Amino acid sequence: MSVAVKYTDAELIAAIKDERQLNSAILFIYKKYAESTSAFIMSYGGSRQDAEDVFQDTVVAFINIVTKGSYRMEASIKTFLVSVAKNIWFNEVKRRERADFREKAYEAGREVKEQDISQVISEMEQKRALRDLIHTLGESCRKILLLFYYENLSMKEILGHLPYENEQVVRNKKYKCLQQLTGIIKSSPSIVTQMKEIAK
Repeated sequence: MSVAVKYTDAELIAAIKDERQLNSAILFIYKKYAESTSAFIMSYGGSRQDAEDVFQDTVVAFINIVTKGSYRMEASIKTFLVSVAKNIWFNEVKRRERADFREKAYEAGREVKEQDISQVISEMEQKRALRDLIHTLGESCRKILLLFYYENLSMKEILGHLPYENEQVVRNKKYKCLQQLTGIIKSSPSIVTQMKEIAK
């Protein structure tokens, strides 16, 4: 990109305000300041594409500031452009960090939910398999195991549903029922594993 016209800072401001010279002024800004401003962005973690995007936004912002009469020339144009680029880039970094945090939080939450759902499904399948097998037992065993595993009743509560003397008798009966159940399904190792998980 060859630029014939060269401007002092004051001349560049005047050229930006003059529609006839605006394109020439913009070309001059790119030629003179793009590399140094881009280098600043890359020194703060930006890629080459980031630097180009930020510089383009910086030029647009600078031209708007000048055309609105808000540029006070209290600093050199180079310093001012770097300052604008720095603000644009740091805001972009913050935006990306927030987006990254939200994405990680969402993924972590989704992973926990998926694990929870998988666990519920697995437990439902295991309990369904257990319930089907429990129905092959006698009446008393069926009642004890269903009340314990499906109604989640304590030994004391189960005692209120069955004609046993005390909680220890219920415990002993439950143990014998589980032994009986294990004996029935001994030929199927996978089901035995499931039963042991449930019967813990």
